[in-house]
Parts: sequence; C-alpha cells; structure tokens
Amino acid sequence: MLYTSSHILIKSSSYHILVLSTCKHFRPNMSNVAIIGAGLSGLTLALALHQQGIASTVYESRPTPLDIGGAVMLSPNALRILDALGIYSVVAPRGYSFDRLDFRDGDENVTETYEFGSMEKYGYSGMRIYRYELINALVAALQENGIAIKYGHKFSHIASEEDSSGVSFAFVDGSTETANLLVGADGIHSTVRKHMYPDLETRFLGMAGITAAVPTAQLKLPTDGSYHIPVTIMTPAHGAFVIAPQHSDGSEVLIGKQRRVLEHERSQWERAAVDKEEAIAFLQKDAEFFPDVVQNAVSQISLDKINVWPFYMVPKLDRWASPSRRVIILGDAAHAIPPSAGQGINQALEDVYTLALLLGRAGEIRDPQASLDFWQQYRQARIDRVLALNHQIDLRRMPVGDSAITTGVSREPFDLNWLYKPDFKKDVGEWVASQKN
Repeated sequence: MLYTSSHILIKSSSYHILVLSTCKHFRPNMSNVAIIGAGLSGLTLALALHQQGIASTVYESRPTPLDIGGAVMLSPNALRILDALGIYSVVAPRGYSFDRLDFRDGDENVTETYEFGSMEKYGYSGMRIYRYELINALVAALQENGIAIKYGHKFSHIASEEDSSGVSFAFVDGSTETANLLVGADGIHSTVRKHMYPDLETRFLGMAGITAAVPTAQLKLPTDGSYHIPVTIMTPAHGAFVIAPQHSDGSEVLIGKQRRVLEHERSQWERAAVDKEEAIAFLQKDAEFFPDVVQNAVSQISLDKINVWPFYMVPKLDRWASPSRRVIILGDAAHAIPPSAGQGINQALEDVYTLALLLGRAGEIRDPQASLDFWQQYRQARIDRVLALNHQIDLRRMPVGDSAITTGVSREPFDLNWLYKPDFKKDVGEWVASQKN
C-alpha cells in the first residue's frame, strides 16, 4: 500500500469503453478552454494547452492557491510529462528522489522491493514531493505565460451546451461564463461530473488512511544507510505501517496506517475525522508488535502534523465526455486508480498531457471529433494495465501460502518499461497520421 495525499480509490473489477456519439458540429480547434479546479491536474492541463497554442482559464473555488498539505509520489511517466512542460527542473530540487520501495516483515527482513524509478533505466528517479511545492511551481508557470487563474469561483452547473458555439456555465454566485470546451479537473467529488452523471454518488468505503509527519531523526535509523526508506512494514496480525520521506533532504517522513470503520461505527469515524488525539492514539496502538523503527516513529507526534484521508470510490464510467463533446472530465473525476502502485496522480497527469496533445493536433485529421474517442480508449487501455499491475502487487503482498492466493502467482521482477517509459507524442502522432485524409 502506498500512501499519498491524494484521495485513495478502490479498483473496479472491469472497465469498458463506450465510443462517444458523434456530433457533426463539434470543432476541436479551441479558442478558449475553461478548466474547473486549480489542483495539479487543472494547472498542468492549462500549461499543456498553452504549449499547444490553446488558450485556457482556470477556475478555483478557494480564494487562494491550494495548500492542503501532504506529499505525492511521482514516477518517471509523470516526471517525463513535467519535463516536457518545463516544470521538472523547477521542482526536482524541491522533492525527495528515490528509486525503490522496500517491504519488510515484522522481523525487519526485506521481503520485496518495488522499483519506482531509475535514472539509468527510465531517465528519472522517483520523487516524493509536497503537493504545495508542485502547486506553487505550476501557478508561477501559468503567471509567467499569462494564463488566468480565477480564484473564488465555485462552479455550480452547466447552463447550456451549444454544439456550434460552446458551453455556458454558472458559478454559485450567479455569474456565468462561456467557453468552447469545459474540463472538470475537480477531483473525486467532481461537481462537473454531475452534469453527465446527476445520480452518481461517491461512496465512503469504511476505510481511512491516518497519517502524520515526524522528523526522520526520530526513527533512529542505522547511520550506515543500511535501512532504506520509503518502506512498508507488514505484520500478519496488525497490518501495515508506512514510512516515506517528504522533504528534499529527507529530514521529515510521513508515517501512516489504514483504519477500518464499519458502518455501525460511523459515528466513531466522524469523531476520528476531527479528533486528532484519537488519530495519534490509533497510530501508536499495537506499536509494540512492530520493529523499533515503528515504535520510535510514533513515540512523539504533534497534533498539527496529523492528517485523516477517507477512502472513497467512483463506479466505473462509460464516458468521460458529454454527448456534445463540450464537457470533459479527467483524473479522479473520471476513473479510479487504486493506490497499490502509487499511480493515482501519475495517471491523472497522463490524462492531461495526452488530451492536450490530441486537441493541439485534432485539426489535422479527417474526422476531428474522433480525437476524444481515441483519447478515452488510449487512456483506458493504460489504466487497465495499471489495474492489472495493482492486482499482482496486491497478491504479492499477501503472505506466502495464504489460501486466497492460487498457485502460479509470478514472483519475477515486474517489467515496468511500458509504465515508466511511454512515448505519448509518438503514440498520438501515429494515430493522427492514421487519421489524415
């Protein structure tokens, strides 16, 4: 299990694609795009569209840039995108670089390692970086390029979709705007998604990640560097405990455990969400059954360093765009990526970058409206592979000999070239070439 500050989602057992209905008046050459949500996906999309010569405006409900705390894991596939957009060199010094995640048992034996990056193999090491560092870098890039971010604009609803002219949308204060295209990059609880799925509700899964930040020195790791972090320590009876560095110099770590909250304990969950002392008690509970590094980690926890992340799910969606193609959702609003491989934000950035590439070149093909069909199919195929990878990772995390695991589970190292070394420009270029007159 990998913890990030983003919402953690459950995987769907299967996905399927619905080829979106065509609309003869759709014009993909956008003069302006409205992006709802100034999180990582929305800001990155604005920058990617600018690179393609497409103007956009970002609308954010909060009055200032997001500063919701916590760090995210970025793997080479996402870092390659940030590099293509000119952001990687800015954020690289602000994050903690690493190449692998270790898994240890209660006796501190390394049971498995999971590769998360490699300069030699993939061109990038993995990175753990505070979300606000990415947000600040992206906001600065948008400002430098004259891309507007309008804060204090809470999206309300789509007023109308006109195939020939665009989409009109409203904010909660009653004001309205129009755009050629509106993109919902507003997360798992997306308001934009309600336009396409008015009855869909996210569901609390009865699980939450309870995390805190503590100084790395508190762990009392061996000074010879023999104990590698990030690490997940797993015990059969008491679950898993996660430790992951957070500052560029590794001076702080996230620590965390999962907490199950059954439906009849819902009132307990609601208290836990605001009772940070109870959250600390949960992290410290059963510490004696874990190695010293865990006991040291939980020995001192500040109330202001606690975070509670509820787990939600979104049902599988047939389509990520409205019938007119004027409204699109992406990232957490569109699909659920479970946390096993740490790919949530990484896959959202893939959504963003490939969409921008396709919109930028849609005018080159004989049937421009096919761009969004290809985009969803292309992205879903990669998401399906991530889901399959997550399943294999989950199986490997189970104790050897567990009756839930059938024979034949591979223990060979994962081949992650397909995940970490995609060539999005090549894939888009080949598809565009196949669609030209």
